[in-house]
Amino acid sequence: MENKNKPNPHKKHEDFALKETSPNINGGKSSVGISTAFDLVEQMLFLYVKVERARDLTETCDPYVEIKLGNYRGTTKAFEKTPNPEWGTVFAFVKDRIQTTDVEISLFNKSGANAEIGSIVMSIADVPLRIPPDSQLASQWYKLENRNSNGSRVRGELMLSVWMGTQADNHYSIAWHSDAASVSGDGVINTQSKVYQSPRLWYLRVNIIEAQDLVINDKNRKPEVLIEARLGIIQMISRISESKNLNPVWNQDMLLVAAEPFEKNLELRVVDKIGPNQIDVLGVCYIPLEKIEVRNDSSSVENRWYNLERPNGFKAGDEAKEVKFASKLHLRVSLDGGYHVLHEQIQYASDLRATSKLLWPKCIGVLELGILSASGLSPMKQRENQTDAFCVAKYGPKWVRTRTITNTSAPKWNEQYIFEVYDPCTVLTIGVFDNGYLQGGDIGKDSRIGKVRIRLSTLETNRVYTHSYPLVALQACGVKKMGEIQLAVRFSCLSFINMLQTYAQPMLPEMHYTLPLSIYQIEHLRDQCFNILSDRLTRAEPKLRREVIYYILDADSHLWSIRKSKANFNRIAALFKWLVLFCKWFGCVQSWTNPTLTVAVHIMFILVVFFPKLIFPTIFFYGFLMGVWRYRYRPRHPPHMDTELSYAYAVTPDDLEEEFDTFPSRANGGALRRRYDKLRYIGGRMQVLMGDLATQGERIEGVLSWRDPRATALFMMFCLVAAVGMYVIPFNVLILLMGLYAMRHPIFRITLPSFPQNFLRRMPARIDSLL
Repeated sequence: MENKNKPNPHKKHEDFALKETSPNINGGKSSVGISTAFDLVEQMLFLYVKVERARDLTETCDPYVEIKLGNYRGTTKAFEKTPNPEWGTVFAFVKDRIQTTDVEISLFNKSGANAEIGSIVMSIADVPLRIPPDSQLASQWYKLENRNSNGSRVRGELMLSVWMGTQADNHYSIAWHSDAASVSGDGVINTQSKVYQSPRLWYLRVNIIEAQDLVINDKNRKPEVLIEARLGIIQMISRISESKNLNPVWNQDMLLVAAEPFEKNLELRVVDKIGPNQIDVLGVCYIPLEKIEVRNDSSSVENRWYNLERPNGFKAGDEAKEVKFASKLHLRVSLDGGYHVLHEQIQYASDLRATSKLLWPKCIGVLELGILSASGLSPMKQRENQTDAFCVAKYGPKWVRTRTITNTSAPKWNEQYIFEVYDPCTVLTIGVFDNGYLQGGDIGKDSRIGKVRIRLSTLETNRVYTHSYPLVALQACGVKKMGEIQLAVRFSCLSFINMLQTYAQPMLPEMHYTLPLSIYQIEHLRDQCFNILSDRLTRAEPKLRREVIYYILDADSHLWSIRKSKANFNRIAALFKWLVLFCKWFGCVQSWTNPTLTVAVHIMFILVVFFPKLIFPTIFFYGFLMGVWRYRYRPRHPPHMDTELSYAYAVTPDDLEEEFDTFPSRANGGALRRRYDKLRYIGGRMQVLMGDLATQGERIEGVLSWRDPRATALFMMFCLVAAVGMYVIPFNVLILLMGLYAMRHPIFRITLPSFPQNFLRRMPARIDSLL
């Protein structure tokens, strides 16, 4: 007997649907009646208090300042034995949560058991309003009063400035916020909003040709020489030279990733492998990156001889000590600026420009993102049963981080950011995290809550999209909705002609096609990029942690998952749905179920046989009519994470356990585990291949789906022109021209992809909706 209570995996789940919202955004007019650039978010008023400095205090005083506003208290750091301390600290209090009419600024002496020296009381009603582009409010000196002595003056003054402003204020990102009032000490810095810039990444190509006149300790053995390349935290090892002598030859390319500003020199060590765990360093070469040749195309690089230096601790015989150390290394070294450094998955890339600025295209538009609020967030800290949420968004080299709002499941950020757009076929990624570093220090973890991807080509220009996106997470216990995030997005075009031209251009720079990289090289270089970005972005304050970077960049997307493999198989199977429908339709024609339809098909077949020149015009005209028909049913909303497409409900606990297993596996059993990991590696390759096949098929379907409105309109225009043109041109001439073009001489061919390839590669696919 069938269990009626068993959930249907194919049932539509309303909780995971995309919802259109109507936030109170005023298209450039703030709620206080003054125009600002923050028109995609709800304007929030903050009471700002900036504590500059104090003067004329006693020499034995350890002063600090406390701001009290109702139940909110914010304090500056304390100085020891400083009569004229300088703080420069800004406090921001949300006006909607202020439940008092006065703000109290008090000066305390920490060494005197936190004794109050004096205070200043201001009425909030008298605070002036300041909204950029207004100039910064001038600070003033205020006399301290003793509230316990009927307002008598005490020694000392405070320099303050107090004003009412919005999140557009330039002090917003550095202020202590009342939303994080429970955080103190070193944890305050981890609650601030910040904008980060990724370092400019270069591919460093080292072509190792040969070495000459090496000196070894044991002259009775044949050396097994290899090269170790080091660049900061990146290290690579060449193969062992097949020339077992003192002049080894390699002719091997090594690719590394370098980041600006160049902080380390390229270090090349010539190593003699004596045993399994024993090596002898024969020489070291240091090459400054600033002196390396930069090339923007596939032209050859000049080869040079580099002198090797004696390694530290070098020991040789007495005769070797008397001879001058003359070992050399023959290299070709270049910084390849014609590549785009692929630190993201190409399907979710937010930037496709070459590294060299000389090859950058013109900016075609701007992307504006308003991060409004979230609702229904799951508690991430089980002990406190609370969530301390913040958002991170990445587009191009720019990362943005909102402020952390503590102890709430419905935070309101209302922060707006802007990004330059150079290619419409790119993806904006927004992740929501729980802050695990509010206690200060580096012990903790920013836990994942959910992620949203928005492909720019699916957005209409100059239209504001306001939606509530579901935050979906796949956990060891199954798929779970972690809440919703409300966003406002607008893609504004600066040059419509330049934007349409991008559809005819290759997605990647020219050097990727004239001197292509292998899949193994790309994956290895991506690992280097992750390490470099983690190293650089964790130097900022607040730090952008390693786990956040890995989640935003989908660092583990290539790992084996039977769920992803099933999802990709279902995507491929869905592409053949039209073939099944055609077979059913042709069966109806054969059975004369609809005589009118069958007679019409017979007439069309006779016309095609006797008038073959109508084949191509009919196909293209049919494509044009199909696009017109589908316009009524075009998508009105951006795609979002689809749990059914991701096969998240039909997955079994065993499959989830395998998906959340580490690589290498944590399972016991040495040889069996190694074999299992090899199978997982091969399975991961097959999974990626299946996903690529499904993506290509979905792109072909996408030319008439109106998912990318500009691309579909261009294809419909092409179909109409092609239908008319092929009807006018004689059929035999058309076939002749197509055959001659296909068999043209190689000197008339180019290595870059053709226009149809470039156009199809830019079509959106359903991979954007996969978990």
